[in-house]
Amino acid sequence: MRLPAHLTRQNGHLAIAGQDCIRLTEQYGTPLYVTSEDRVCELFEHYKSALSQRYPKVQVLFAAKANGNLAVLRALAKLGAGADVFSSGELHLALEAGMPAKKLLFNGSSKTPDDLRFAVEKGVKVSVDSLDELHQLDRAAHTAGRIAEIAFRVNPALEVPTHPKIATGLATSKFGIPHKEIPAAYREALTCKNIRPVGLHCHIGSQILDTEPFARAAEVMVRIARELVDMGVRLEFIDLGGGLGIPYHHDSDPILTPEDYAAKVVPVFKTGVEACGIAPELWVEPGRSLVADSTILLTRVNSTKSAHKRFANVDAGFNLLIRPAMYDAYHEVIAANKADAPLTTEYTVTGPICETGDILAADRMLPELAAGDIIAVLDAGAYGFAMSSQYNSRPRCPEVLIRGEEASLMRRGETIGSLTATMQRPPWQK
Repeated sequence: MRLPAHLTRQNGHLAIAGQDCIRLTEQYGTPLYVTSEDRVCELFEHYKSALSQRYPKVQVLFAAKANGNLAVLRALAKLGAGADVFSSGELHLALEAGMPAKKLLFNGSSKTPDDLRFAVEKGVKVSVDSLDELHQLDRAAHTAGRIAEIAFRVNPALEVPTHPKIATGLATSKFGIPHKEIPAAYREALTCKNIRPVGLHCHIGSQILDTEPFARAAEVMVRIARELVDMGVRLEFIDLGGGLGIPYHHDSDPILTPEDYAAKVVPVFKTGVEACGIAPELWVEPGRSLVADSTILLTRVNSTKSAHKRFANVDAGFNLLIRPAMYDAYHEVIAANKADAPLTTEYTVTGPICETGDILAADRMLPELAAGDIIAVLDAGAYGFAMSSQYNSRPRCPEVLIRGEEASLMRRGETIGSLTATMQRPPWQK
């Protein structure tokens, strides 16, 4: 199996960024998420460099929904990252991590009044998803005695090669305003006394392994920008969203880099804005491609059995990594304590959840397994812990961050007490 450079085989064990995975499980237990801070920082710098070499005004916003751990956000903040946030919670985390309000964009199709008030209070730009939301935001800004800076989220009606549940730029998507209605939306915004339109925003989907759709989205955006400039809108930024995919199938999926993305998209963007006579900042929102391969999920084999197929039953299920069950997503798996052993036996790796669909990896060739062996699930840094739950009353596992030769908890594991911490006894049960 082809491995990224930060994953290696050392003395028969899998290592991440040079650290032995088995030693980490001995110290912190299983299940266990392990993230390489160095890998996250390397990928961020790659994005920034690839884009900045082609256009001078670039801002990289991390899609915080992919991985909301404060330690990850802090590492990115130190490098100058902003964030695309989708809730007041994500906004709070980004600010606490040290990301300045001017580098944040509050996105989302269904913001609450409290969300809008919080964005106004913190001076964060809002990607407005409807005219109804526009007027609610205008009232919130008026009440606060402030001006809210906005972009409208454009629905470009583009078909993209990805799972339907994460294709967000389709004409039928819940996100954004149809692109043909965008000029009218900006005319409406210009009549609002507490609104200042300063940007334009789109996002076409996630896990896209082709750069062509991103170029087509850029074409739509600069075409709209021309109309907005003609009506007097001063565009300070155009946000093209994120969505660049990663090779979950290590030996067959194409490897797309920030360089590939920039080479395809920036020329379209640059030509378009120069034709408009403007020089706005170019914003992008990578999430998955910044953090996915930085992280592995280590899980212990509880038992094996032979039925209609061979099963390896492990201690992590879709409560900790829901992507395989939710999207039929594929993640490579490695026997971390037998990383050099021959792949002799086909196993289906299943979790402990009371659902038939609790399968982390189906029909994979692995070494002969036994109880106590450690399985590493790769590419788990995006939408892994971020989408975890306490289903079946299972406490969520710890997360460890490594940097160089250092390792530390960045989130402690939950306990049974964590399950009941927010529960209350109704008075009639006392």
